[in-house]
Amino acid sequence: MTQAALLVHPCGDRALSLRVAANGPALAGDKIIALAQSLREDPLNGVVETVPTCDALLVIYDPQTVPFAHVRAGLEDRFADLPDQALIGRMWDIPVVYGGDVGVDLDALAHAKRMSRDALITLHASATYSVYMAGGAPGFAYLGGLPEVLHAPRLAVPRPRVEAGAVGIGGRQAAVTSAAGPSGWRYIGQTPVCLLDQTRDDPILMRAGDRVRFYAVSAADGRQMARTKFAPEPRVLSAP
Repeated sequence: MTQAALLVHPCGDRALSLRVAANGPALAGDKIIALAQSLREDPLNGVVETVPTCDALLVIYDPQTVPFAHVRAGLEDRFADLPDQALIGRMWDIPVVYGGDVGVDLDALAHAKRMSRDALITLHASATYSVYMAGGAPGFAYLGGLPEVLHAPRLAVPRPRVEAGAVGIGGRQAAVTSAAGPSGWRYIGQTPVCLLDQTRDDPILMRAGDRVRFYAVSAADGRQMARTKFAPEPRVLSAP
C-alpha cells in the first residue's frame, strides 16, 4: 500500500487534477505514472481519458455517466491500492553522440560543474531515467532521475532552433527532443534515434512509465545509425 497522499482538485465540470504529496519529486512522479498505468489497464467507470504530466495526472470523465464524487472516491481507492513500487514499462538504451554541433553546452556545463568533459558524460550516462511525460512537442520526452550535481537552469535567452534528437538538461530534468524547434534547455549531445516517426505503428517512441539509459557512441557511429534509421529494441520490465 502507498504511504503517499493523493491531492484531488476539480478542473471544470468534467476533469480532475491529481497530485501526489510524497518525499521527493521522483517518488511523486512514479506514483503518478503507476496510477495512470493502472487506469489504462483497468479504467474506472465513466473515465474517458488520462493525461500524465511530470507531477500531476489529469483525469477526464463523463459527468452524465458518473458524478464527481464517485470518480473522486474511485480514484482515491485505486491510489490506496497501488503497490509500494511504481509499475515499470520498457527500458530504452539510447545512443548519444556527446558534444558536437548539437551538444553545444557540454564544455561550458562541465566547466561550471568543475568536472572534466569525460566525467560529465560518464555521470550523465550512469543514471537510469524515468519518462514522466511526453509533451511540449509530440514525443518530446521529459526525464526524471538526472543526477543532482548536473542540475542546471535553462538559458536566459532560448535558442531559436535546436535539432531533433538533442539530449538536454533543464533544471532537475533531462530531455530528448523529438522535433527541431526553439529551446532554452542546455544541450550536451544528440541521439540518432528518432523519437517521432509517422511511419511506425506507434509514432511516439517513449511513453510515461518507460525507463531510459544513455550510452556514448562516436560521431561516426552516430552518423551511421542515423543513415540506417537505427531504432532500439526496448527491454520489457516488470514491477519489482
